[in-house]
Amino acid sequence: MEQHYVDALKTNNNTITKELYNTNRTPFLNFAKRYNLVEADSVDIYQEAFISLRKHAISDKLYEVNCSLKTYLFGIGKHLIYKKLKENSLKKDYDSILHKINDNYEEIQIDSDNELTEEQQILQYYFKKLGKSCQQMLTLCFYRGLTNEEIAELEGYDSEAVVRSQKSRCLRTLKDLIKTSNP
Repeated sequence: MEQHYVDALKTNNNTITKELYNTNRTPFLNFAKRYNLVEADSVDIYQEAFISLRKHAISDKLYEVNCSLKTYLFGIGKHLIYKKLKENSLKKDYDSILHKINDNYEEIQIDSDNELTEEQQILQYYFKKLGKSCQQMLTLCFYRGLTNEEIAELEGYDSEAVVRSQKSRCLRTLKDLIKTSNP
């Protein structure tokens, strides 16, 4: 394994880390095309694989590895690709089962009116007043629907308990902002 890259990942040397990230990104995305993934999924998988690579460098696991850094990164990525393909397969199976059901249910009409309610406008306004880390945390949790464990892994938190407490603080801050402006 290339020692200088491992050291750069471990010490957060931004110049070398960016170089390493950018050097391997396009080859990985080309590699991922073999699996017929949506490009956005391939990009997400690459980012997740690179984060895992950095975590392994920080925990000194990479000093024992006998392959190249690129091979190791692609191995992590391939594992994540298989995981994504399995999720997509399960979803496709589930969707096909749902579409086979031929009951006579009343069709639900969705109101395509894009106007926000007053509560939604208030929430949107004060959400923008939060710091970037709280916006990110609440977006990952409530918009993307990630679990505390997934957020901890993605964002590099020590445990899901840290995520839970951070999320709680962010929600409390948002509630306080709304409460103080609307007594």
